[in-house]
Amino acid sequence: MKPIDETEVERHRTKTAKRKAVQDAEVAGKTIEKGLLIVHTGPGKGKSTAAFGLALRMLGRGHRVGVVQFIKGAWHSAERDALAVFAEQVSWHTMGEGFTWETQDLKRDIAAAERAWAKALELMADPTFRLVILDELNIALRYDYLDLHSVVTALKARRPGLHVAVTGRNAKPELIAAADLVTEMTLVKHHFAAGVKAQPGIEF
Repeated sequence: MKPIDETEVERHRTKTAKRKAVQDAEVAGKTIEKGLLIVHTGPGKGKSTAAFGLALRMLGRGHRVGVVQFIKGAWHSAERDALAVFAEQVSWHTMGEGFTWETQDLKRDIAAAERAWAKALELMADPTFRLVILDELNIALRYDYLDLHSVVTALKARRPGLHVAVTGRNAKPELIAAADLVTEMTLVKHHFAAGVKAQPGIEF
């Protein structure tokens, strides 16, 4: 470790003390507690992964989590296996039948999305759940499998203490406007472009 001048040490202490005072004051000013509508969108990898990270945090707090997967269905999810150890604390529903280019059946895709949305409404109405993840709902909305206005209205009318996380690319502007927290995953570099296939523990 290089020698540190005592003047530099004192300057650092003064600077960080001021920063802490500002930070503490800002945190103290946040007094609202409410269920959040969280949207993870964008072309980058990690949208569903981030939502399942929230699930793990919520489970660690002893709360129940519901998951509805709108599109994914062809691949078995290792996240589901991992969260299964929480037993009744997690209610997981894979309602999709795979990506649109796999089913190639519009009526079937719409019917699957409608079943998934019905399950989502059921979970959101259950007061035992603190977090409901609607995985790839953005995709169902993008392709007009569900009525956007009805979905956004229901999400805005959720009970006060319920957190809802919505994932998927191309989130609709109306959903973004209704959300409390929106994160856009930006694609900088992806191994798929270099010919690397989807791998267990990374993609599924």
